[in-house]
Amino acid sequence: MPRTVSDGGEALDAEIASRTSSHRRTDNGHQPGYKVGFPPKKRLIDEFTDAVKETFFADDPLREYRDQPRYKKVLLGLQHIFPVLDWGRHYTFRKFRGDFISGLTIASLCIPQDIGYSKLAGLLPQYGLYSSFVPPLIYALMGSSRDIAIGPVAVVSLLLGTLLQNEIDPNKNRDEYTRLAFTATFFAGVTQAALGFFRLGFIIEFLSHAAIIGFMAGAAITIALQQLKGFLGIANFTKKTDIISVMKSVWENVHHGWNWQTILIGASFLAFLLVAKYIAKKNKKLFWVAAIAPLISVIISTFFVYITRADKHGVVIVKYIKRGINPPSANLIYFTGPYLTKGFRIGVVAGMIGLTEAIAIGRTFAGMKDYQIDGNKEMIALGTMNIVGSMTSCYVATGSFSRSAVNYMAGCQTAVSNIVMSMVVMLTLELITPLFKYTPNAILASIIISAVLGLIDYHTAYLIWKVDKLDFLACLGAFFGVIFSSVEYGLLIAVAISLAKILLQVTRPRTVLLGNLPRTTIYRNIDQYPEATLVPGVVIVRVDSAIYFTNSNYVKDRILRWLRDEEERQQEQKLQKTEFLIVELSRKGVVDLFLQIIVEITNDMKLLANNTDLTVQQR
Repeated sequence: MPRTVSDGGEALDAEIASRTSSHRRTDNGHQPGYKVGFPPKKRLIDEFTDAVKETFFADDPLREYRDQPRYKKVLLGLQHIFPVLDWGRHYTFRKFRGDFISGLTIASLCIPQDIGYSKLAGLLPQYGLYSSFVPPLIYALMGSSRDIAIGPVAVVSLLLGTLLQNEIDPNKNRDEYTRLAFTATFFAGVTQAALGFFRLGFIIEFLSHAAIIGFMAGAAITIALQQLKGFLGIANFTKKTDIISVMKSVWENVHHGWNWQTILIGASFLAFLLVAKYIAKKNKKLFWVAAIAPLISVIISTFFVYITRADKHGVVIVKYIKRGINPPSANLIYFTGPYLTKGFRIGVVAGMIGLTEAIAIGRTFAGMKDYQIDGNKEMIALGTMNIVGSMTSCYVATGSFSRSAVNYMAGCQTAVSNIVMSMVVMLTLELITPLFKYTPNAILASIIISAVLGLIDYHTAYLIWKVDKLDFLACLGAFFGVIFSSVEYGLLIAVAISLAKILLQVTRPRTVLLGNLPRTTIYRNIDQYPEATLVPGVVIVRVDSAIYFTNSNYVKDRILRWLRDEEERQQEQKLQKTEFLIVELSRKGVVDLFLQIIVEITNDMKLLANNTDLTVQQR
């Protein structure tokens, strides 16, 4: 029979207690015992209501409305929907000066990028500019981030273009393709706004950070490979996005499809853009060099093609960008017919990816400036701007990391920088678009390649490898899924691996053996702390997760394994046999379930450990 602590065992119990919980000791040297009470009984409906509140309203969003007069509640409600009504009251000319400079800077970056990203989405060039005019205005009114810059981004553009082209060939049916893009944008906005309104933003947390890193890196390489068509001047290029198909298409055209004038233009300006980024990276005060380099490249290359008439020698140019601001497009959205479900499916996927990217960017820069953003407000703002955008000839817009970084370094103070950028884009649409006629596609390819290289975060990938090999496996899975299959399958792999990792962590929690750090009362993982030593006759185990019915058997088996391993070590080295098992379950245990596990461990020890005297203590 396992013995309990009394008389002879009292000294050892006191010794262990002094090492593990001396701060809880009473004056007479004994560790007090406390009864575990049962929670008060509640009606089923009350338990359900409390569970819903804890799940969806953990931040108690209605707290500020309590005990307020009606007019104050209305004002707070409007400020909640339109944060500009709050921070706008304290807006000053000094802040506007910073926002004005930032807005002009990111406008110089976004205009050439937008033209390139729209081609990546399979749309005409003007739609990229449209998407940097209306959505930023809506976000400036409703968004809570001061630093995020809104517009088309490379990954969402590629994803949207790939999914749309699986349904419609843009070369054969341009009008239906564009309508489906607007439909997908509408449902992307509905998805984003619904997640925020119903406070379901935690869903995006199921996509692990490691999987996102791998997905973004794979998408960056895929985007860069897609630009080889314009960079090399290839006319007949594969529509597939996997690396094998792309490289096969490239080498099949090596003798007759490549255009040396196009390659010369593309390579020269790509080198210029990379040097500009290097200068900006080395000297933060010269951030504007990288920001303005794309626009300078467009101006110089366009002028060069115009005066040399390189378009007559095989250099492909933009040719035409429609002049004028966004035309209405609400009547072009499919609300019936077979394209409705297709647009919905594409929109949900594009909306989720855009949402994930925007929230991550917003939180990053909010942390750098020490302020908070409301994730649910952000989702509603992003969703609303895409819904309005779909009705004004825009496609899916979200937060751009490259533009947001430039916006931050340029000294933006509020979302007014987005308004300034939007006004510059509007003037471009009204006055300047005819000047882009001779812009070579090679320069747009160079701009996109230089932009997406920043999405390959190999430093973080290496850190993931050092910290968690399973996370690194998720990163690799998403990465190779994108480059060897397609963007949508890579995304599915990223989601699947993220969910599998969550299930694995829940069903197979980590358990570690603790040892005592010399000359202290501190106990740490013996694998991480080489100085930690095992306590003779005592096995101390820590379970790094809550105990559920899904993992209770595993926890029991793992603790028994620790006991068996320790017993074998004791027999080999002729050490004192195990008398005590201490399980560290602070803030993790489910008491009744854990007690059942302890009973099972005790019974198993009778059979497996030759009636080893064992006292089990829970801390």
